[in-house]
Amino acid sequence: MSAIRAIDDVLMKLKEIPKDLTFVVDGNPIYLLAQHFFAQHDIHFDIKQVIGLTNENPVSTEYRPLKQVIERLNRTFKGNYRSTHGFGSEHGSVSFVTLLVAYFNFLRPHSALDGKVPVLNPELLQLPNMPARWSKLIGLAQEWLIEQSA
Repeated sequence: MSAIRAIDDVLMKLKEIPKDLTFVVDGNPIYLLAQHFFAQHDIHFDIKQVIGLTNENPVSTEYRPLKQVIERLNRTFKGNYRSTHGFGSEHGSVSFVTLLVAYFNFLRPHSALDGKVPVLNPELLQLPNMPARWSKLIGLAQEWLIEQSA
């Protein structure tokens, strides 16, 4: 996926672009070109590039934990996807990605976040086990969809 499309996908999901929006990316120079492209269309944001595997500059030192969360997501996705041998339909792959992202963001503790989940939801934190959290998360998603369709 091109850097412009990836950033555009994020921007499309925002109701309003924050004045202090920052993207944390790898060292690929295409992200800086994408930043210039969007600036020409009066869409401004900062780019923080985490370069290499070690912290050899202040930006990498500060933002590496965020990059590590994304890298872990990519490894988790690849590890789980390979075992499926692909999908027979687009619906199956979309369902898989949706559930994996829900697990990754709301249920799975991350070592880079000191054992916390990326998105804290008080209704999930108080539940005693993973099946209860999954059930509650699915219920919250259904409630949200009903509210959106009203």
